[in-house]
Amino acid sequence: MNILVLGGGGREHAITWALAKSPRTDKLYVAPGNGGTAGIAENVAHLKVDDGQAVLAFARDHNIDLVVIGPEAPLVAGVADVLRAAGIPAFGPDAEGAQLEGSKTFSKRFMDDHGIPTARYDSFTALEPALAYLRELGAPIVVKADGLAAGKGVIVAETEADAEAAVHSCFDGAFGDAGSTVLIEEFLTGPECSLLAFVSGGKAHCMATAQDHKRAFDGDRGPNTGGMGVYSPVPIVEPDELASMYEIMEKAATATAEVFEHDYRGVLYGGFMLTPVGPKMLEFNARFGDPETQVVLPRLETDLVDIALAVAEGRPDDINLRWSEQWAVSVVLASDGYPGPYEKGKVILGIEEAEQLEGVTVFHAGTTTNYDDELVTAGGRVLNVTALGDSFEEARERAYEACDLINFEGKQYRTDIGKRAAEGRQAWN
Repeated sequence: MNILVLGGGGREHAITWALAKSPRTDKLYVAPGNGGTAGIAENVAHLKVDDGQAVLAFARDHNIDLVVIGPEAPLVAGVADVLRAAGIPAFGPDAEGAQLEGSKTFSKRFMDDHGIPTARYDSFTALEPALAYLRELGAPIVVKADGLAAGKGVIVAETEADAEAAVHSCFDGAFGDAGSTVLIEEFLTGPECSLLAFVSGGKAHCMATAQDHKRAFDGDRGPNTGGMGVYSPVPIVEPDELASMYEIMEKAATATAEVFEHDYRGVLYGGFMLTPVGPKMLEFNARFGDPETQVVLPRLETDLVDIALAVAEGRPDDINLRWSEQWAVSVVLASDGYPGPYEKGKVILGIEEAEQLEGVTVFHAGTTTNYDDELVTAGGRVLNVTALGDSFEEARERAYEACDLINFEGKQYRTDIGKRAAEGRQAWN
């Protein structure tokens, strides 16, 4: 099979890496790809991934049998719609289904309509009503830009003053059109946990649990980021909580078949808060999580090509997931200054040495090559250093040992990824 992957981050490197292992894969293309995907596939830097007609033309010209859509923007733009209309299997929901991520207000109303537990909320298109509502709820409180904001449109405000500043920022255009509608919701307490599912035909095949670390600095301090590290599975999740999360994901999958005109075919990401009264849904995403994918797929033993094609063709009963019993820990190496301004073009050394360690794979998130064919930084999150181990401690130690072998100017990373999980549930109290 000839397969095209859309996207250029760490998630897409992990997806491409998993697809490349399949005996069914003949030729792999990644658009635009990065310095890591270039070693296992052909990068297509010129292809506009959110232009459905351009993607379709490339697929026809290169006899593509399956398109796997990584990021949210092409999904919301309807790239999957264009491909399916032309008879090309696409892994990823159509534009209607992608609104579960593309509009936080749409997503919350979907939850309300189908009995999915979530935080109290309201959405606003004008400043004064929004300010009045946040004063009613009080701080701490969460302010969200309604649309896509590259993972940066969520502000957890500790004070009313910070919340008001966040609302002003949204309406003043800090997140572009994504902030023209603002969602305000109550602050929930407890550990977060991600549970993703392959969804097709109204059925959910849940993946392994994972826990991301959003804050930039150790101790969960600093601004929110796209994710600074992650591990799988999540040892603090109690059996009854996991059963509830599975039930919620299955309920959501069933609802997609009832609500949407066309079958939802792709990944549904459930972002949960494990509150004292049970798991509640923080958000849905319409695609693989980043960096969750970088620990989930290394533990997946089923052929990803088989799964993706079954999802894309609406054959959910042909999916049979098998998981490794090993643990996975991934640490993000970021550019100095991230998630704020940062410099690019810093030469990266030591990846080959890091990958010589048992169980270690380095997924590239923001890399490219310069005119001297050197690997250099090209983004805020640069690398995902992932390690497998027979225990949580072993995987974590390997990941950090590998981090120490990789160097570039301005390298920054958290040193406490997974620390609280190792300490148990009381670490969140």
